Amino acid sequence: MKKLFTLLALLTLVAGGALSSAQDMVEYPSDMTECQVDLTGETISIYHFGDLSGAYAFITQPIVSAVTDAVSYWNSHGGVCGAELAQVYEDTGGNLEATQSAYDRFTSEYGDDLDILLLYSSSDGELLREQLAEDEIVSVISAGSIESLYGEDGQTPGWLFASNPLYINQFGFFCQFVAASPEIFPDPVIGFVTWPGAFGLAGTEPASAEYCAGLGVEVLPDPQIFLPTDSDILTQVQNAIDEGANILYTNSLASGPALLAGTLVDLGMEDDIKLAGVNWVMDTSVGLLGQRVLKPNGLPSVDGMFGSMPFLWWTEAQHPAIQFVTQQFTANQRTPAEQNIAYLLSWGSVDAIIETIIRAVNTVGSLDAMTGADIKAVTEAMDYAVLGGLMQQSFADGLRDATHSRMAVMKFANATLTGPATGPEDALLMSDGAGGQLYVPLVLPLTDFMPVPQLRG
Repeated sequence: MKKLFTLLALLTLVAGGALSSAQDMVEYPSDMTECQVDLTGETISIYHFGDLSGAYAFITQPIVSAVTDAVSYWNSHGGVCGAELAQVYEDTGGNLEATQSAYDRFTSEYGDDLDILLLYSSSDGELLREQLAEDEIVSVISAGSIESLYGEDGQTPGWLFASNPLYINQFGFFCQFVAASPEIFPDPVIGFVTWPGAFGLAGTEPASAEYCAGLGVEVLPDPQIFLPTDSDILTQVQNAIDEGANILYTNSLASGPALLAGTLVDLGMEDDIKLAGVNWVMDTSVGLLGQRVLKPNGLPSVDGMFGSMPFLWWTEAQHPAIQFVTQQFTANQRTPAEQNIAYLLSWGSVDAIIETIIRAVNTVGSLDAMTGADIKAVTEAMDYAVLGGLMQQSFADGLRDATHSRMAVMKFANATLTGPATGPEDALLMSDGAGGQLYVPLVLPLTDFMPVPQLRG
């Protein structure tokens, strides 16, 4: 496990806030509502299902790890108001038929207890939106589409609540950053090179192009589409560049941003074209997969990619939330690939679910009396610092997605742990355990948390 603990130490040391020793134990960071009802002898289950083996697997597999670690932590600390915590989950492989089957099975087997459900993808949210409302089940999701959260008209709040801003709002936020940074983005023209579907095409709506144009940022009208299974996207990238793009924006994850960055290197355009995307392009998986292709300066192809970051990151180790999650990650001997967005956000999701249930039970008097409608009412009224500040949850005035974000850039650590590397000569390199070496990815915030524009109409 030397490689694991080395990576964790490096990520925290770069932030200048590592724990002083392995024996330093960080207290749970959230200021949760006090339990007014004793739930000893009861069981609270965290229900979730989604793609754990398909295109999203690089991102989603740590969800199970995080929920497992959270369940273990709570049960070793007396449970939730005395109740034992458990998890029930299923892999759908990214297949919507499997998603529907999982939902039918969950509602059939656990219907009396299934008041809140953790989902992974926008497509699953769109499929289940009306069913969740009919069955009065609240769904928590990292980032949903306009349709999944607000319906086909974009104006009808449903039973799904997203902890990240809508992707269209994240794209508008990026346009704000571009407009405010002419030294980085002179004469900006953005072309989408992205996956298909609800996730991939989010932000390509006319409203976002109009908003960006008002800021002086041109957006090309036709997105260039590639599949998660594609290994050659030279044509799509060249098409966007030929149409005038000097910024390529993507709603893809893991291998997608890495493939896009590698293609620019193959074209010799890595210095001429900027890369950016939604929060998932800042994931650890991108930093690792982006090392398959190196720039002429020797750094990984994804060095310098921009993305939004509506939550704290692993290197912000001065914050109690990051200290606590890092402590749990280390104690449970998780692998470097699991040190990603999903592991962080899943700890946050469990924290928010527990807080919601405590408030609901305090109101209705027992776990048996609690309904999905009670969960929804509590969720809509909450203004809560998830995990003590990992992110903020507030769904007032019919909102179903987060309202704040910040911009960040992916870099790689230098050997002195004082900042990003400028090339392999000053980069921090570590063994990959297979005879090779790895650069240590960093995600550096560039702005403070700020409101994102509201572009869904």
